[in-house]
Amino acid sequence: MRFFIPIVAFFIAQGTAETTTVYSTRNYRLPTTTSQTDGTIYVTSTRQLAITTSSTTNSGSSSSLSVQTTAVTDCHFHDSVQYCINGYGVEGSIVPAPTNTDAAPTSYEECHSHDDEVFCIYQGNEVQFIAVDEDGSDESESSSGTNCHFHAGVEHCVGGSADVESCERVDRDYNIPLRIGLLFVILVTSAIGSFGPLLLKSWFKLSTDGIIITIIKQFGTGVIISTVFIHLITHAQLMWSNSCLHIVYEGTGAAITMAGLLVAFLLEYFAHRVLKNRVSLTKGHAASTKEEEKQVVEVSSAESVPHGISVNDKISVLIMEAGILFHSILIGVILVVAGDSYFITLFIVIVFHQFFEGLALGSRILSIENAKMHVKLLMAAAFALITPLGMAIGIGVLNKFNGNDPSTIIALGTLDSFSAGILLWTGLIEMWAHDWLHGSLSNSSLWVTLSALTSLIVGMLLMSLLGYWA
Repeated sequence: MRFFIPIVAFFIAQGTAETTTVYSTRNYRLPTTTSQTDGTIYVTSTRQLAITTSSTTNSGSSSSLSVQTTAVTDCHFHDSVQYCINGYGVEGSIVPAPTNTDAAPTSYEECHSHDDEVFCIYQGNEVQFIAVDEDGSDESESSSGTNCHFHAGVEHCVGGSADVESCERVDRDYNIPLRIGLLFVILVTSAIGSFGPLLLKSWFKLSTDGIIITIIKQFGTGVIISTVFIHLITHAQLMWSNSCLHIVYEGTGAAITMAGLLVAFLLEYFAHRVLKNRVSLTKGHAASTKEEEKQVVEVSSAESVPHGISVNDKISVLIMEAGILFHSILIGVILVVAGDSYFITLFIVIVFHQFFEGLALGSRILSIENAKMHVKLLMAAAFALITPLGMAIGIGVLNKFNGNDPSTIIALGTLDSFSAGILLWTGLIEMWAHDWLHGSLSNSSLWVTLSALTSLIVGMLLMSLLGYWA
């Protein structure tokens, strides 16, 4: 039998009759019986209902029924998850959980229902209350077996439910002084990585084909290869598959990566053609200065090298650095906008990430034979400064940044995908294939070959391991 509000129900409790009037904006179907004498409707069984307002009167008893249904109280933390108790004594978690546990509220008011979900209000922001089943797991999702981390300020989870429930910006508490201080730590770490190989070679007079430099270079090659596949392509795919971005063409990210690969190839190809034409013109005229004579000698000797000519090394490294810089400025922004609950973990990962990438770039910069030292130092400095610059940008937009905004997703996804294409060319062709098929490792000793191969694999493994957290 369907009936509308108000519903008058009579309950018998401890021999005393209590009359409860329930006001609701929804219709409910309850099992009832009708009195044959006065037509009164009785509720024969009850169930727990989410109601908005209740008034209770007690006849013949001083006690009153005081179940709170418009708020959740007694809020507390287990690890980083906040749990509260609703009016029926049922425990549930708050999503999203406050990032500042010290200033977290102990209760949430103005609770209401949307379909089968319960939401409450705190300081104008809506949070969801998810009841916990008897087995201790959330009704909507299980947190066991999940690995959650931030990408562009949005929490992504692997091994459980990771659906984006809202495309709106999530308000978080950010420790800005901590972010400003750690900006300089990233600056120093990046500088050590990029300047380290240059200083090492200068101080110890190391040969670019020596075992130490070779090990550093192959470690860097492994880092770049892993960066492309584990970090850039994977993260770009997360961007393009975001449910807030309605992309019809599923191959968007791969197409942009292919475009980056093509652009890197064309830049190097046309630069190579221009330099070869310049060589032909120079050889047809007598050198008028010692500088011109030096250039002729360099270019002539380079022509005898079957692949990766020395006059083209500067172009190759510049293309490689461009791909790294695009990626690194995004790293700075993404690090800053991560929630405080994950910021320190991500920071530690980024410190190692930047150090490894700095070694990879620095080892290639020192191998450029046709560039002056101040040019090499400027190239190393550009890498050292780019991630702190990204962090500064992130701090500036911290209170406005929305990682689920479609325009933000497109911008970050495009840069990640394009950078992947550039580094795919330089990593596979200019670094890996050049060193092993046409460079010094093509006929190196067994000891050098095994050392270089081990270093290459270690670089891949360590950078891939960092992908577990970032």
